[in-house]
Amino acid sequence: MSIWKRIGDALAALVDGEPLSAILERLTSPPERTVAFTIAVIALGAKLAKADGRVTADEVSAFRQIFTIPPGEETHAARIFNLARTDMNGYESYARQIARMFSDRPEVLADLLEGLVFIAVADGTYHPDEDAFLHRVTELFGLPTQTLRAIKARLVVDPQDPYTVLGVPPEIGDADLRKHWRTLVRDLHPDRMIGRGVPPEAQRLAEQRLAAVNTAYALIRSERAAAQPVGTA
Repeated sequence: MSIWKRIGDALAALVDGEPLSAILERLTSPPERTVAFTIAVIALGAKLAKADGRVTADEVSAFRQIFTIPPGEETHAARIFNLARTDMNGYESYARQIARMFSDRPEVLADLLEGLVFIAVADGTYHPDEDAFLHRVTELFGLPTQTLRAIKARLVVDPQDPYTVLGVPPEIGDADLRKHWRTLVRDLHPDRMIGRGVPPEAQRLAEQRLAAVNTAYALIRSERAAAQPVGTA
């Protein structure tokens, strides 16, 4: 059964008047975490889309750039978006709930945070209110500020600083740099991401991050090779 069918079943189980957060309360077992991840991105994304005071078509379409949504399944994603957007609960209550759900998987929270940054920049701007929103979500998720800084370096900042993209200091040695890069690449393998609860339908997040990580690593290697004195090994 596709994740969108499972989300449809979860939505159908909502009792009249229940908030969207009630679904997340029921999705506590590991097999259902992929459903929870998808709902969390869409729900927090809906709250984020309102952070700058407007909801644009670009921000809504950003979900399609994160998730593969088959024809005929759009209504499930749209209903989650609308339920979250109209829910009286603020984004902080959602963020706390999601943080509890994935308290043993901080890497999943980092994946989710990246999806939110992607949505924030979908309309071509990165509003200060969106930045404040994402900093607060990072705090509520219990993630280090460096995590958000690295994500922003990949998606927001131009030109990108390759060291910030990789999340390492400029003085890192070549061996440690390569070791860190290999770890990042390994963690972005589809099997790894699926294992930690990211649905296959959201693999585009991994693809774009892997491209940024490889580009940053190649740039650092190139810069260091060019700076090496002629004649040295």
